[in-house]
Amino acid sequence: SSILSEVQTQSNTKLPSNKSVLVLGDNASGKTTLIAKLQGVEDPKKGSGLEYAYIDVRDEYRDDVTRLSVWILDGDPGHNNLLKFALNEQNFPHTLVILTLSMTTPWSWVDQLQHWMKILDDHIAGLKIDQEEKQQCQARLATEWQNYCETIDDLDPGSPIKRTNRLPSVDDELDTLPLPEGVLTTNLGLDVVVVVTKTDYMTTLEKELDYRDEHFDFMQQWIRRFCLMYGASLFYSSVKEDKNCDLLYKYLTHRIYGLPFRTPALVVEKDAVLIPAGWDNMKKISILYENMQSCKPDDYYNDIIAQPPSRKTVSNRESEIQTEDEQSFLARQQQLLQQGQTPTRGESPLRSQPSNGTKSTQRTPVAAGAQGSPKKVLFPPVRYRNSASDTNGFRSLAFGQVDGKLTPGTQSGEGVLANFFNSLLHKKSVSPGSAAAAAAAGGVTGAGGGPLSASSSPASLSPRTNVLNGGTAAVDAVSASDKLSMRTDAALELDRLARSVKKDLDFSAAQSDC
Repeated sequence: SSILSEVQTQSNTKLPSNKSVLVLGDNASGKTTLIAKLQGVEDPKKGSGLEYAYIDVRDEYRDDVTRLSVWILDGDPGHNNLLKFALNEQNFPHTLVILTLSMTTPWSWVDQLQHWMKILDDHIAGLKIDQEEKQQCQARLATEWQNYCETIDDLDPGSPIKRTNRLPSVDDELDTLPLPEGVLTTNLGLDVVVVVTKTDYMTTLEKELDYRDEHFDFMQQWIRRFCLMYGASLFYSSVKEDKNCDLLYKYLTHRIYGLPFRTPALVVEKDAVLIPAGWDNMKKISILYENMQSCKPDDYYNDIIAQPPSRKTVSNRESEIQTEDEQSFLARQQQLLQQGQTPTRGESPLRSQPSNGTKSTQRTPVAAGAQGSPKKVLFPPVRYRNSASDTNGFRSLAFGQVDGKLTPGTQSGEGVLANFFNSLLHKKSVSPGSAAAAAAAGGVTGAGGGPLSASSSPASLSPRTNVLNGGTAAVDAVSASDKLSMRTDAALELDRLARSVKKDLDFSAAQSDC
């Protein structure tokens, strides 16, 4: 019979399998990541609507294992109607609620807590729970708060005898003390644990939003006062830095299954706060008031923890350049050609934005046959005589404007030609004998009557020149056939020079475009 009674006793002390946890909170508040950490899962997969998971719970001292059901409700208000599947009349006495908040948005804490507590309160009010059963749940919360006591482990912490945090030396016959001020003013009959996630973001708040210790103390005192109203516990956790995650798991198993929890309250580290239900009161919270210089405890929360102005994301991408339609471009070029203008290329951003502090020069359309360039050289008019006796009857032949680009320290080809023609116009006349000798030798005299030297060869003439300078009376003595021969040779030489100069100008213009 002793063996039978021992077996019956062990069966009565097994971990129950009907316990569950309901996780509520806004989207991106860390619900799925937190539960995955408690499960030991490295790569959590987020779902939608109402998610189901479970946590393996093991009692090492009784060699017993069970599964704790976990329901995670999506933060979208459209899924609130799914709450009836996670919390109903059957599992109400066996459910613990976790309410998650994120340290990344502390200015939203007030709205989020009030929003989810209202949803939870309205849902519980709509459940057809036996009134006596609900009162028992509420009385259990009040009793656990009143009987809370710091743990002093004189006994073996794993002993099945010790299932609560109460001191064994406390006289059970003494009347329990009344609830402190502000505690359980709203008793839902459910265990509630408020978990502030992503506390590693505190350093970012300090750097970017200039948060100081008094801001974090103001936030902590406000949320601790809120937890007092619902008899809730408070945990600051960080899955990234693995802060308080193991302690949260142990505390859940303590509240749900009565397993021992031997960790006292932690309020020293601002990013790893741990306050079990029953430990806190207004006197302990008032210690935080000493560090609050620029604010008061009764100040409106969002006046102190205000939402920062939204910052527009600045893209580092360069502005996209829209290309012109091919047919439109060709039609525009055809129109310019019909008007007798040279089609111009569109401005490129690389050409329109000078680099290294140099100024870009806008290209100017010029007449056909001339290349665009910053400098224009105007050739002096070339004059010739009709006859030897017509000494003053010069007729001028105007040259077109030739655009060229001067390079520093060098003289352009057009400048050389201009100097050459100026020297011909202003050259002093020579003696008739010299002129006659030059004529007899087949030379050609300039406008001033002087013979052309070797440096004034036809190779130095302008590419636009197609008429030779007029000669003096000595030139008239030369036969018409000799004149025609010399002019033909000069014209061929000038044509060759014109092509050579045009190639040089095209090359310089291409370099300027690049």
